[in-house]
Amino acid sequence: MSSAVPTAAGGPLFAESDWSYDAVRRTYDAIEEIAIGELGLDVYPNQIEVITAEQMLDAYSSIGMPLMYDHWSFGKHFAYDELLYRKGARGLAYEIVINSNPCISYVMEDNSMAMQALVMAHAAFGHNHFFKNNHLFRQWTDAGAILDYMQFAKSYVARCEERHGERAVERVLDAAHALMDHGVNRYQRKRRVSPKSAEKRARDRLLYEEETYNELWERTVPPDARRERGAAERAQAPAIPEAVPLPEENILYFLEKMAPKLEPWQREILRIVRQLAQYFYPQKQTKVMNEGCATYVHYRIMNRLHEKGLISDGGIMEFLHSHSSVIFQPDFDDKRYSGINPYALGFAMMTDIERICERPTEEDRQWFPAFAGGGDTMATLKEAWANYRDESFVLQFLSPAVMRRFKLFKLEAEPDAPEYLVDAIHNERGYHKVRRALARRYDVAVSDPNIQVAETNLDGDRTLVLRHEAIGGRLLDRDDAVAVVQHVADLWGYPVALVEVDAESQRVLREHDRVAPRG
Repeated sequence: MSSAVPTAAGGPLFAESDWSYDAVRRTYDAIEEIAIGELGLDVYPNQIEVITAEQMLDAYSSIGMPLMYDHWSFGKHFAYDELLYRKGARGLAYEIVINSNPCISYVMEDNSMAMQALVMAHAAFGHNHFFKNNHLFRQWTDAGAILDYMQFAKSYVARCEERHGERAVERVLDAAHALMDHGVNRYQRKRRVSPKSAEKRARDRLLYEEETYNELWERTVPPDARRERGAAERAQAPAIPEAVPLPEENILYFLEKMAPKLEPWQREILRIVRQLAQYFYPQKQTKVMNEGCATYVHYRIMNRLHEKGLISDGGIMEFLHSHSSVIFQPDFDDKRYSGINPYALGFAMMTDIERICERPTEEDRQWFPAFAGGGDTMATLKEAWANYRDESFVLQFLSPAVMRRFKLFKLEAEPDAPEYLVDAIHNERGYHKVRRALARRYDVAVSDPNIQVAETNLDGDRTLVLRHEAIGGRLLDRDDAVAVVQHVADLWGYPVALVEVDAESQRVLREHDRVAPRG
């Protein structure tokens, strides 16, 4: 996009509420000039696409990906979200942004022109900069390959459904989706296969299956004989495809490599789901920072456009109304309260860093001597956006001023105690306790159950043993645990046991009954 940007003397970029492609192009160029030229953001090339409400609902249902394989759960989510939207009980997001290269931002056709400007600043530059520069995304995602890989995944799953039947593929996907949160590598492995390499390997595997597929055999030989032949082939093959050292935290990876009875196409589907889970893993750890970055960027850009006379007073008022709604934090006794709004906390911390850099108090200088009064807000923010995740960002940058603004304090209570104890208030010691407690809420090592593959009895009945290390003695919900272990057993092909131990003492807290695979 390279059209000339109007000056203040030429009037606002748009005068009408309705958007047009020319207005979108002019506004994008003006936003880019501020984002790159003034704020110094570093972004992937942008691709802006305007979509309908139905297309936005479709993106909702398929976890925000423009290309996604088919699964019944996506249709269920689509029907539910569409019903609420049609009844007016729920609005739709102004945009969806894809962490890819080029970075794709989907904007709603129902947006006004002021909202199109807002979402381009928010997504095409705020989120885009964060995706490209944050260390978690740089370590765990391949922005240049993800769209091609999802296209491959969609076509691969469809071909598996044609070959093996929708129900057979659905069973594998159901189990893999149930284990998605336990299908990620939390630490960098020595060797990481790129999505492109995984795609080539899967294509080669599918080509081999097609070359060896005998349609006459499949049509004429009775099913029992085909099953006997398949069993004989599996018996001749190595029982364990590839050794994986134990314990192993990535359960999907372990099953993909080690499950004795899985067919090659089933292993590939596990790999697809595992790659998708790994793609979303950084987003799970950076919700506050990512949304805070995008909200801060759009706030700076939109106000700068108004200062330059490129947005009218009416346009900036419409923006401020939407912005205020996004960063609204309900009180704890408000029926709308559902926890701390990540947009509100992230934006508050970003603007507070700006204040500390430019107008610090004595308290700020004591808490943040490294950058208080330094004056270079964007350098401080970009360093934080690049090198932190939510947990460490809160632990390092949450100030007493923000804690007071959000009225944060810490409660403590034993599980069976009838009353809470106020453990930390707004004093020197209390600020540190509150900050540590809030940071811990964003630690995925605490929020996600630590379940690992602990043992495999390969010489006996091949029972697989899972171990849950319970932090603070918090056990798994029994019904949910049984349901998930059942999925593991279905993929493993043999019984699976689950034992829960105390994370510190390793004392056994609870042993679950063994679960056998379903036929």
